[in-house]
This record gives sequence, C-alpha cells and structure tokens, in this order.
Amino acid sequence: MSIAKTYTPADVEAKWYQRWQEQGFFKAKANPRKQPYSVVIPPPNVTGVLHMGHMLNNTIQDVLVRLARMQGKEACWVPGTDHASIATEAKVVALLKEQGIEKKDLTREQFLEHAFAWKEKYGGIILEQLKQLGASCDWDRTRFTMEPELTEAVLRVFVDLHQKGLIYRGIRMVNWDPQSQTAISDEEVIPKDVMAKMYHLRYAVVGAERLDNGAENPEKAHVEQAEFSGLNSQFLVVATSRPETIMADVAVAVNPNDPRYTHLHGAKVRIPLLGREIPVILDEYVSIDFGTGALKVTPAHDLNDYELGVKHSLPVIDILNNDGSLNEKAVLYVGQDRFAARRNIVKDLEEAGHLVKVEEYASIVQTSERTKAVIEPRLSMQWFLKMEHLAKPALEVVESDQVKLHPAKFKNTYRVWMENVHDWCISRQLWWGQQIPAYYLPDGTYVVALTPNEALELARTQSGNANLQLTDLRQDEDVLDTWFSSWLWPISVFDGFKDPDNADINYFYPTNDLVTGPDILFFWVARMIMAGLEFRREIPFRNVYLTGIVRDAQGRKMSKQLGNSPDPLDLIKQFGADGVRTGMLFSAPAGNDLLYDEKLVEQGRNFCNKLWNAFRLTQGWEVDATLPFANNKAVEWFTAKLQTTLVELDDHFEKFRISDALMTVYKLVWDDFCSVYLEMIKPAYQAPIDPETLRHTTGFLETLLKLLHPFMPFITEEIWHELAERGPKDYVCVATWPKQQPVAGAPELLARMDKALDIVAGVRNIRNQKGLGPNKPLTLAAKTDDAGLLTDYDGIIRKLASLTEISVVDAAPAASVGFVSGGAEFFVPLEGQIDLGAEKERLTKELEYAQGFRDSVLKKLSNEKFVANAKADLVERERQKLADAESKITALEQSLAAL
Repeated sequence: MSIAKTYTPADVEAKWYQRWQEQGFFKAKANPRKQPYSVVIPPPNVTGVLHMGHMLNNTIQDVLVRLARMQGKEACWVPGTDHASIATEAKVVALLKEQGIEKKDLTREQFLEHAFAWKEKYGGIILEQLKQLGASCDWDRTRFTMEPELTEAVLRVFVDLHQKGLIYRGIRMVNWDPQSQTAISDEEVIPKDVMAKMYHLRYAVVGAERLDNGAENPEKAHVEQAEFSGLNSQFLVVATSRPETIMADVAVAVNPNDPRYTHLHGAKVRIPLLGREIPVILDEYVSIDFGTGALKVTPAHDLNDYELGVKHSLPVIDILNNDGSLNEKAVLYVGQDRFAARRNIVKDLEEAGHLVKVEEYASIVQTSERTKAVIEPRLSMQWFLKMEHLAKPALEVVESDQVKLHPAKFKNTYRVWMENVHDWCISRQLWWGQQIPAYYLPDGTYVVALTPNEALELARTQSGNANLQLTDLRQDEDVLDTWFSSWLWPISVFDGFKDPDNADINYFYPTNDLVTGPDILFFWVARMIMAGLEFRREIPFRNVYLTGIVRDAQGRKMSKQLGNSPDPLDLIKQFGADGVRTGMLFSAPAGNDLLYDEKLVEQGRNFCNKLWNAFRLTQGWEVDATLPFANNKAVEWFTAKLQTTLVELDDHFEKFRISDALMTVYKLVWDDFCSVYLEMIKPAYQAPIDPETLRHTTGFLETLLKLLHPFMPFITEEIWHELAERGPKDYVCVATWPKQQPVAGAPELLARMDKALDIVAGVRNIRNQKGLGPNKPLTLAAKTDDAGLLTDYDGIIRKLASLTEISVVDAAPAASVGFVSGGAEFFVPLEGQIDLGAEKERLTKELEYAQGFRDSVLKKLSNEKFVANAKADLVERERQKLADAESKITALEQSLAAL
C-alpha cells in the first residue's frame, strides 16, 4: 500500500466532506428508536462572512454534534441565517447608490425586490464557508428568518402577544441611529472611548442685577461659578458636553441640599443665545460634587433627563430630525447637522460671553454597531413588548438549573439582567424585515391582525363601518426588530408555530445544547427561553455553552477594522481545517476569552502531522506470522491508559470542558501512544513485527481516530479509510463512540509503568548531560528493594533507554553517575564512556562558576537597603536565583563525588 509521505489537507478535505453529504450522514429525522440530539446554529447575518468568532463557535458546535452522532443519537444540527435588518438594508442601499438609485425614489415593494435579489446572491456565502471548516449541519434544513413560514410565525407571535396585552405602542426614549434613521437595540450599541470636551456655560438668572458689561465684555464675564454668591448672583454656570442641545432645555436642576444654590430655589434662568426662560428645579438626583452641581434638563435627548422630566411634569422639546440635523423647534441653526451646529454654537457662545471655559476629559460615546454613527438618545413613537411577565419564569428555569449555563458564573450576570429588565423596543424604521401587522383606520385608531383581510374584518367591527375597504387601511410602516424573529428560532426552525404538533417539533424540541457568546446572553439567550416557555411551555434548550471572545496578543477583540484578524479561510488553506480547529480549541475554555496565537494553529497542524506519521510508521512494518506475541506489557499498559483516559474524556464532555477534552486526547495520542507506546513496540530497523502486537496497535489506532474525530474530522476519516478496507457505510464519522471498559488493576499497572518510564527518563537525562548519543550502549545498576519491577519491565526499560544490561547492586559502581527514582538509587557507569579526567575538570569549573554566582546573589540579598527598597517581585527573583544555584551546586558535587 502506497501512503503519502506527508499529510496534505487540501487533497482530502473537500473529498470527505462531499462523501459525508452523499452518504446522508448529516441528515436527521424523527426516529423514536434513537435518542434525539439537536442543536440550532446561532444564525449568522446574511451579510456576514466567516470570522474568528464564527470559527470558534461553530467548531465547538461541530465537536458536540459529531460526538452525539457517534454516540448513536439522532444528531440534528439546524443551520440558517438571520436577515439582519439594519446591516442588510445598509448594504442594499449602498449597492443601489452605486447604480444611481436612491431608496427614496423606490416603493417599498421595489426596494424589497432588490433586497431579496441581493440576499439570493450573497446571503449564503457564510454557510458555504462553514462547510470548509467541516461543520456537519443538516443542510436540507437550512432556514432563513425572513422566509415565508418564519415570517408568518413572527407575525402570529406579535398578534398573540398584542391580544394578551403585552405589546403596546407609545413614545419612549430609544437609541436612535441618525445614519440608518431607525431605533436600534442596546446590543447594537457599541461604546467607544474618546477625548471629549465639557463646556461650562452661563445661564443668566432672571431678575438678578446685570453684571456690568458682562455680555459685552467676554474677558470680564469669563469667571467661575464660585465667584457668584448671594441673591445678586447674575449667572448660573452649567456644564454640558452637548451645547447644541441647550435649545431643548426645559429646566436646570440643582440639589436642594446644595448651599450654593439656596437663593435660586424657585428662580428662573435664561437659555444662552435663545433667551427663553426655564425654571430651576430641585432634585436630589443631582450630584453636589460633580461638575458645577447644576444640571441642564433636556428630556427629549437624554434618558436620565427624560425621567427627571416625567417626575417634575416638564415639557419635552425634540430639536432633532431623523437624520440628526436640527429642526424648527431649535430656532437656531435649523437644518444644520448636530456636529456642525455644535461647532457654530460654541463659537457664538464664546463671542456672546456665555462660555466660561472648556475642559477636555476622557469619555465614552455610544455608537451604532452597523453604521458607526454616534447614537442619539431620543423620544420616539415605537412598539414595545412588556418583559416583566416573560422574564420571571425565564429567570426561574436558569436559577433551578433546568437550563444550565456553562460556566455557571454567568448565572449572576443573567440574574442581574433579568431582575432589572426593561420593556423591549421591537419596532425599527426600515423596510427590510417583517412589517408590523398593525393597520390604521382613517380616524387614527388601529387594529392588529395576521393578514390584511383579517384586519379589515376587525376594523369594520371596531368602527361599526361595514363599508370600510382595504384601501381605507394603512399598514404600519415599521418592521420588527431582527431579534423578534431570532428569539423564536428553536421553535420556528422546526415549524412549531405553523404546526405545533408536527413530528420534528415533538421529537427535536427542546434542543439539547446552545453555543453562543456571553455578550448576547440576555438579548438572545434569555429571550429564547422566554419564548419557549410562553409558546411551548418548555425550555428551548438544556445547556448553554458560552464561548469567550477571540482576542489578539494585546488583548484586543479581533476585527477587520483593527486589522488584527487573520482571514479564517486563509488559515484553513495554510494549516488545514483540522489544524485550525484544534488550534482554536487548545486555549478556549468556556466563558474565557481566547488569546489567539498563530503558533497554536501551527501546533494543530503539527498534531495532524504527528498522527499521520504514526499511522505511516505502523503501516510500514512487515509482519512475521511465526513470531510470538512479544509486547504484552506494552499492550496491557496502553489498554489501561486508554480506558482511564476515556473515563476522563467522557467526564470533560459531560461538563462541557471542550478544551480540556481536546488536551486529554492530545496527550494520549502525542505523549502516550506516539512517544511511548510506539517506541516500546517498534521493531528493530528492517525487522518484522509479530501479528498480535500489530493487531492490538491497529485497534488502538482505530480507537484513537474515533476519539479524535469530533475535533479533527478530515484527517481521521482519511486515515480510517487508509487503515483497512471499509464498507460503503463504514466511516469514522458514524463509527460507534468507544465505551468505557474498566481494566482490572489499572491503577497499579499504570503506577508501575510510570516507575519504569521514570527510570528511562533518568538514564536519558544522563545521556543529555554527558553528551552521550541516544543509541550509545550503556548499562544500569540499581540499588532497590523492588527488583521485581526491573524484571517485569526489563525489556521496555532496556529498549527505551538503550541499555545492554540492568543489574541489582548493593553499592554504587566506580566512576558512575546516579539518580534517584521512586525511592531507589540508579547508577550509570561511565568508565570507558567518557574521559573521566576531562569530565572532572569540566564539572569542577561548572561548580566554581555556580558557587561564584551563588555568592554574588547572597551578597545582594544580604544588602539590607536592597531588600528594603527593591520591588517585591525583584527580591523574589533573586531568592529564586539563589535556590536554583544551590540545587545546581548540590548536583555538581554529587556528580564529582561519583567520579
């Protein structure tokens, strides 16, 4: 049999993926004879392409699904994509602009035609890329959140919740994206660190005496708030980072306990430039110690100000248009963009003597994830879903571990969110998405219905006007938040709303495991739990595995914008899918961020090469049928090692320690099988091997391929088929997961082999220290009470340590170097092996150097000033140097004594 010298991933990955699909291994159907195992993919945006976060998340999902498939379960991994309202609409609008078409010149229907055409062309790219990673999804089940069946499910849910009184329409403060001109959710808001400016402005106190020449003399007017005191204070100084919003001010708030402003209780002040009078209100919300202690209140443009306004029954003045420009209510700078208006008003305030000072400070601005525009807190008429009713049971199932979070530390985060839940703004001012099924009558009232015809019947009944026609009704222009479709995902992908009693939903729901990021624990995970309990009276999944964020070596989140993220497909081309998968998982414990290092992916590729070379080695041996079984000790040991490791591995999987599971298999294959077992049984150069040893070894290799397959699907399938003739359905992809078969006396067997291998390590250390080659014949003398160990493992110790003889002695032989292992002393005679005189001279020089180094460290540590003034970690390093030097001196002295 001809086996390629090197493993080339590109030669095998597409081949095996195609064959898996041809064999239908990824397809799943309701099968009462098997235990169901289902996973729904966190649907990536149709605008998306594969990034490092997708790589990690989907690798973990694939590991779990492939494991379940091998365990004999009916494994169903449902793929799909999210329509991503804001991101997709922005892409389509940009594409239309390139073609000279403006959205405003299109009807809604025309725009949606363009959008669906874009989706058909580009929307499936990321799913095709997942195939290159090896994702074993049931592609026949691919869903899209805006396909007709799933859209109908969304609308049914809206109607149902509205009928229950849980959905309402009202004016509330929202995150407004002026660029996309829509409200966006909290999870679509990205904080950005910036250096901002704080502007201190003078508000004239109504009725107070005028400060001489104040307005005409900016220099004289440029004074601190502390200079104004008593009833004759001319001005109140207010600090703001957004001076362009002062035209929307309706009050200035001070703390009633602030002695600086006692004289202003009940007073009024004038807004700079505008001159409009506004009251000074009292509220303990205002911090006495922050800024000037005076807070401008702008209810239309700040959430906290809005709550103050509600509390004090203040009016609301919204001075911004949808695109962030100032409207007529601003009076000044009408039509100017908010940031242009800021520049102009600061200039005018300074010229008019109203600007006291400007300070720079580190701040955070909220930006839109999709457009990068600075978010405006804004009062807007929107649709909302009451969350308190839904949140309580969703919290209880997590608190009681009916839904388990992995790691469990996220239960605290989940609890805080759920106990402080706010109503969900579910409407978006877009065209791409599910249009809200609310229909307005000519008198401004509305009805909510699944279809226009149902809405017409309701409207006729509600209005008492039987002559109403469809043309008299106007459907709400808004669409629903994308999350309002994805929160139904575990139910809707199995058509649980279309047919609540169909075979798939009854068999595959609840799903088993969800793999996602902690950043959407509330925004998606919690909402899916709410939906599951509300509409199926069941949790949607039993386990939630929360991955960390993939970061670079500097701890920064990987992103295309920063340029610190490699292209995953380039990595796959360079290192192979298996190498990338294992490299990502080497340092990816649940809930903790992964510091990406390309060396990990290189190590993944090296692991593939190690496995391939081990396979080639075993297949290159000739078999002599006349030879007796010669490696029973090695076989017994690895059998016990394999079974012990399988117990550990299954425990890791059960507890969702995926990274630990990989490292357990990695050590078993690299260290125990390749580096130890194969060395134990490997025949001499060009010598044959006995058939029984090869049979056991091939069996071990097959088992290892099964254990590795969930992590490394491609190379394991390739070796599986190279290892033996296989039937048409005999693939490692669907092979039976190894079952635990305890080995009698395994702990003692493993412990004794460890002792034997420790002896081998001692001899190898001496070879390294003395510059003796690995194959130079040596002898070993042992002073031990356990001569049986040497007898039982004589062949293994002599072979691995390249010894010609092992003997038991009462004293150390002359001219020997020794080591201690397991309470016994071992000696390697070196007479004739090395120049003893030269060795003594070399060791003496090393000893003198080590003693000199120790003395220099001692001198430093005996210096009281150094110990008292140096940093603690520096002193500790010096003490460690001393300890290391002492150990080396002791070893050198023992070596000299032996010579």
